[in-house]
Amino acid sequence: MVRVVRASQVEIDAAVQALRDGELVAFPTETVYGLGANAQNPAAVRKIFEAKGRPPNHPLIVHLDSPRYLHRWVREVPETAMRLSERFWPGPLTIVLPRAANVHDVVTGGQDTVAIRVPSHPMAQQLLTAFGGGIAAPSANRYGKLSPTRPEHVRDELGDAVRVILDGGECQIGLESTIISCDGSGVRLLRPGAITATQLRQLVPDLAVGPDLDSPRVPGSTPVHYAPGTPMVIIPAGEIDARAAALSAGGRRIAVLAQRLPLKAHKYVTWINAGRRAEQYAQDLYANLRTLDKAGCQQILVQAVPDGERWEAVRDRLLRAATGVAESDDGTGTMAVLP
Repeated sequence: MVRVVRASQVEIDAAVQALRDGELVAFPTETVYGLGANAQNPAAVRKIFEAKGRPPNHPLIVHLDSPRYLHRWVREVPETAMRLSERFWPGPLTIVLPRAANVHDVVTGGQDTVAIRVPSHPMAQQLLTAFGGGIAAPSANRYGKLSPTRPEHVRDELGDAVRVILDGGECQIGLESTIISCDGSGVRLLRPGAITATQLRQLVPDLAVGPDLDSPRVPGSTPVHYAPGTPMVIIPAGEIDARAAALSAGGRRIAVLAQRLPLKAHKYVTWINAGRRAEQYAQDLYANLRTLDKAGCQQILVQAVPDGERWEAVRDRLLRAATGVAESDDGTGTMAVLP
């Protein structure tokens, strides 16, 4: 069971003051830790891009404490979007809507849309309510790298770039929010997350899945993302032991993320059994990959996860992480192939 933590008033006051001073604050959500700035302060928001090394055309998500403030950020809210917000907010759903005139380009990546989320984590709610405004926040890590699900991940990666880190313990979901776009042409699922297409179709039967040529750019949609520093490949489930044995036979150090224990121990293999429960696997995914990334291995092998909707978000993150080529500033990259 994940520990649910609330911040003290002193901690919240310090974080609010930092936001008002134009500084960065890291805070927990139910998905991952966010790196927040006052969404109405362009200079503060630019610090997010500097700290992360994030391309300036990559949009951010504006976090609110309640849907009742949507009108401050969005020029029109379709009825479908209202139904979705009433059902899934607070929670791990981001809705992309037409931006209001006062929303700065630095938040939207220059697009005519803005991404909005109302997180459910009690500490995020405390911060947003006390601040009384929108907080622009991507994940609190270097761009394209593994998202942080614990406060120490933020400290290790961003250090002094963050004025305040609110410690809310381990994130409950562990993967970034589901993202949908919602405009006059319908509703489209742009990034899978804990809220599934099946759940969305209960309210939007004609939900479209996957981006098209007219879809807005959204966080985490580039081909290469969520990646450890160690080269990583995905291996068919039935081949994981044989591949680990073969690659480590000459003393090469190999890391493995699997859904079971190895059939036998291998001297040069670091093996993590992440289990077969989709929700637990997702919650632990980034922490497990960070552990393997620090194990001094030359390659990470990941056992392919099962088919099916319950694993869709995990599968999406693993496919984007499986790369041996760093992403360039324009968001391009090359996917790795199995050796």
